[in-house]
Amino acid sequence: MIGDPIAQSKSPIIHRFWLDQLGLDADYRKTLVTAEDLPAFFAARRDDPAWRGCNVTMPHKLAALDHVDDRGDVRGGIGAINTVFRAEDGVAVGTNTDAGGFYAPLAGFDFTGRAVTVIGAGGAARAILFALARMAVGPVTLLNRNVLKAGVLLSAFGLKGQALPLSAPLPPDTGLLVNASTLGMTGQPPLDLDLRELGEDSVVYDIVYSPLETPLLAAARARGLETVDGLEMLIGQAALAFELFFGAEPPRDRDDDLREALLA
Repeated sequence: MIGDPIAQSKSPIIHRFWLDQLGLDADYRKTLVTAEDLPAFFAARRDDPAWRGCNVTMPHKLAALDHVDDRGDVRGGIGAINTVFRAEDGVAVGTNTDAGGFYAPLAGFDFTGRAVTVIGAGGAARAILFALARMAVGPVTLLNRNVLKAGVLLSAFGLKGQALPLSAPLPPDTGLLVNASTLGMTGQPPLDLDLRELGEDSVVYDIVYSPLETPLLAAARARGLETVDGLEMLIGQAALAFELFFGAEPPRDRDDDLREALLA
């Protein structure tokens, strides 16, 4: 895993847990890589046969596309990558497993035609909007500091809706509320939202996992709303990446044990 900052990443715990369960002779580490060091990082690993790839987190999800092969046209689709893997021909290929990881815990819900509100317009939000565009949801409200950027993103993914500033009240018909920003994360500004207007059948999804019980999720649970925490997406996207890295399916039947390890 590469990013800046990187200390908060729990990805090594996930991948090492699966590697241990499967008895694979491999390792997964986190490495602090600044924006200035990003080109050198990929250049140094292209000729290393032991390197299977990496996950990419803030702030490199867009910039990393310039240093890998884009065989699936991720740039023209999601527009950001979170995974780089070595293909059979040895080339480093960029892809995005965030969209699949985001959708997995929502598979049991039906949001067809329902209004969705998303907070944030960064790399994670791109993957989430990509997934929402394939879920036949209703109008999407995107809340972001830069309203123009948010509006461009909605248009890019063919989603109908509106872009509003972070201070705007939540649309009362929101069926799914997603925090795709870093607000509420340890060391980041808080996310201050009034959930009183949400319906009783609304679902609140916070991709932040440090802390796991964010103030947003706590407020949603206090109202008796269905919630999805950040570990769900984190584990889901990691499972897709793991198979690309190591050519083996992770043991998802051990997810409860994995969550315990992540929370230890």
